[in-house]
Formats: sequence, structure tokens, C-alpha cells
Amino acid sequence: MCLCPVAVNWNLLKLYGRHVNCRNWVMDNPYVFEQVYNVPIAKVWQALSDRDAMKVWYFPQLIRFEPAVGFHMDFEDDDATFKKEWVVTQVVNGKKLAHRWSYVGYPGTSEVMFELFEVDAGTLLKLTHSGLDSFPLDPHFDRERFEQGWKSILSINLKRFLR
Repeated sequence: MCLCPVAVNWNLLKLYGRHVNCRNWVMDNPYVFEQVYNVPIAKVWQALSDRDAMKVWYFPQLIRFEPAVGFHMDFEDDDATFKKEWVVTQVVNGKKLAHRWSYVGYPGTSEVMFELFEVDAGTLLKLTHSGLDSFPLDPHFDRERFEQGWKSILSINLKRFLR
């Protein structure tokens, strides 16, 4: 609940997922996306947990990565305005990998969680990206931008990589 004395504009709350007049109230409305791949879990896990594989389908700028809790991922410094700061938060070998996602110099922290499940058709990957509402109101941090990115990364890039 917001402790801010300013009245809540409910239309803006619905639009932005938070009380736009303060930083005290954030509703976590995670983005969830599921994709089935016609390959065994081991192959999907390898794509999620191997740096060289991740550079192909996920983030080409990735320099260092290990699937170990607390590991700080490194990215090429391409003079980007929005520099990623990612730290591995959860690892269950062959089943779950999560990392914190924030930006250097900007408020807000989110978490990306990949979970794998065996299904008749192969492997179900469930992505949950929580904390998106904690980022500033800026087009770069727009929820729809993240949603479109995940759809492309998981439905096109990873699917193509796993073939």
C-alpha cells in the first residue's frame, strides 16, 4: 500500500502498474511466457547454462557466465546508456536458473527465472520475469518492450538454436 499523501490516480495505476507519484508502492505483476521445445531437457539446460551457447541465442555481449549462485555476469562495454548488471540468484541443475537484472545507475531490480519441465512433446520452458514494475517510467524500461523481447528470444532465437 502506498504511504504517499498524494491521491491515487487509478487509471494511471492500471496503465503503469504502480502509483506514479511515488516509489513507495510497486505492484509486482510478473511477465510469464511458456514455450515448448521438441528436444530433451538436457539440451535446453545446456543452452541456458553454457556461456558460448547463451552468446548465440540470448546475449551476444555476454563475456563471463557461470551457473553458480552469486556469480556476476560480465558484458562487453559497448558504451550503452543502459548497462546491465546481472547476478545469478538460483540454480537447480537441469531444472531452474534465475538471475537478478538491474541497470547501473538506474533504480529498479527485476529477476528472470527459467524453469524446465519434461512434457510429452519434449521440454517446456517457463520464463517468469518479475519486478518489471520497479524500473523507471522510461521507454527503455517499458514492459511491452521486455515482453516483445522475450517472445523473440524464446520463440525464435532459442528455438532456432535448439534445432
